[in-house]
Amino acid sequence: MIDTLIQKDKQLLVFLNNLGNEHWDPFWLAVTNQFYWAPLFILVFYLIISAFGWKRGGLLILSLVVLVAFSDQFTVFIKDATQRLRPNNDPEIKSLLRTLISPGSYSFISGHATTSTFFAVYTALLLKEKYKYAYLILFFPALFAYSRIYLGVHFPLDILVGIITGTIFGNLYFMLYKKIDQVSFSK
Repeated sequence: MIDTLIQKDKQLLVFLNNLGNEHWDPFWLAVTNQFYWAPLFILVFYLIISAFGWKRGGLLILSLVVLVAFSDQFTVFIKDATQRLRPNNDPEIKSLLRTLISPGSYSFISGHATTSTFFAVYTALLLKEKYKYAYLILFFPALFAYSRIYLGVHFPLDILVGIITGTIFGNLYFMLYKKIDQVSFSK
């Protein structure tokens, strides 16, 4: 069963990856680069400070930094434990893919999908009562995660499990924030 699932995952990746074309390559290369997302992060920081003030907002921004560090280390731990080759390094399919970058680390689970979903879910939950369109931030991880398939560096299951993990962590982290917030700021 697991072998069948892995083969289907590889087939789906090859299909999705080969939908790409040279015209769209620069766009997806930019999407996958965290540097180009800096304006979004600055906007999130601004919205948090505007909604919660400097003291509380500063602590929430610090919690986002901790979130990213935790998520990064968690995904590295899982990657090292599972040691699934990235598609661009998988001898069975690498010649069938359009790869534009060639990372050497392991594939499962996608750090991009996990961390961006974790960040977006937590941020959306923080801001949902203050800003009507806070949930629009959830487009960020969807786009970011798909870029990894387009570039041939993650399998769809890496992305799916990353999104599920990020969603769970985002909700748990928000619940933890609510408990700490009640104790710290209810006085």
